[in-house]
Amino acid sequence: MSKFKYVFKRILYMNFKGFFEKLNIVHKKSGKNKIYIFFDMIVCGIKYQAGYVDYELFEMYNLNRNQRKTILTRGKNNEFMKKLNNPKFSEQIERKDLFNRNFEKFLKRDWLDFNNCTKEDFFNFIKKHKAIMVKPIDGMCGHGIEKIHVKDYKKEDLYNHIKSIGKVIIEELIIQNKDMAKMYPDAINTCRIVTVLKNNKAYVVASYLRVGASTFVDNFNSGGMVVPINKETGIIEYNALDKKHNLYDKHPKTGTKFIGFQIPMWNEVLKLVKEAAKVIPEMKLVGWDVGISDKGPLLVEGNDFPGHDIYQLPPHRTNGIGVLPEFEKVIYEKK
Repeated sequence: MSKFKYVFKRILYMNFKGFFEKLNIVHKKSGKNKIYIFFDMIVCGIKYQAGYVDYELFEMYNLNRNQRKTILTRGKNNEFMKKLNNPKFSEQIERKDLFNRNFEKFLKRDWLDFNNCTKEDFFNFIKKHKAIMVKPIDGMCGHGIEKIHVKDYKKEDLYNHIKSIGKVIIEELIIQNKDMAKMYPDAINTCRIVTVLKNNKAYVVASYLRVGASTFVDNFNSGGMVVPINKETGIIEYNALDKKHNLYDKHPKTGTKFIGFQIPMWNEVLKLVKEAAKVIPEMKLVGWDVGISDKGPLLVEGNDFPGHDIYQLPPHRTNGIGVLPEFEKVIYEKK
């Protein structure tokens, strides 16, 4: 889709109420004139394919022209997805049952496709595991996931309860690496690693740590926090941010500091995602959620359309520079 076709489509289906709500938020945050903001939002939409959500989220009103050019906006993200990913293969990554089959060698945990098993299979599974994770096969952002302690149910009641949820997979609990648990022990704090496959070689273009805050889910859009990871060293160099724009120099529950925290087994993490990126070569841009377990790095899930909302958040940019150059360097330069 061309830039102008994208912008036209966005205008055609725009939520004008949302547009003006964001305009008022930016006005209150920046003190800038509303008329200036109105026209600047339109300019950013046309020139950088940044919708009004991007404009406020990435604080584009505070950026100069050269800085704005480096922001990976929704429009540009969509452009990359269309260029690199074949939608016919999207389901192979997005559906959790298919993902677990395709990437089973990277899971390092027991799992069961509940909708394609016998009741006896289920009973044998829960006999082996004291606690289980129940995940809708098409769930997103951590929604609908249940952590269940088997002892809390009679086995027939548990079977009927899970059956009532719909199409799900069941997994044994991941035992988190002790160093990662120091950050936050009640969720599997995952590394979101974004890879681009080019000429059968995988390149890491972005890496982030997603950290649980108060529940067993680490997702940024479900109450968790996010912070970039230096993709070369595996070391965190910024403070973490939550969806409400609260910034944390240390975890509010554990007191573990973010800056200087070393992701354990980082070289193994990179090796894992680069190998996984070659399994379905029709999907060349994927966001991998990697957990660090007591068995080593493992895949939690994959994202065929990794959201750009956790990229280049204002507190995580040096000199206002976004991540777009990192993506373009791999996608467009000859390798």
